[in-house]
Amino acid sequence: MATVPLQAAFRGDFAMLLVLVEDEDTMEVVAQKVAYHVIGRRLPPQDAPLRVQHNGLVLLPEQTVAQASMPSMSFVEVFYDASGHHSEVDSRNYSGGSLGR
Repeated sequence: MATVPLQAAFRGDFAMLLVLVEDEDTMEVVAQKVAYHVIGRRLPPQDAPLRVQHNGLVLLPEQTVAQASMPSMSFVEVFYDASGHHSEVDSRNYSGGSLGR
């Protein structure tokens, strides 16, 4: 297991974060690690699943950092998926454009 530093932002927040994740962490875990620094501090919690966007693609929750080929200092954006269509997210063809930025 290797530690991977990521640049991260949570949609709606003003701060850029440096978050340490493991290469075996899933996107669900990455999202939780980023949200830990924002939710309940600068943004309120929402009843919606968290998603991770990298290089214009919304990644599958079970995809790992290694599977997503994220090198050190990659930028990710975490956001709430209010659409509730988490089962339809596909990292190969889903750009996240319909999630209402």
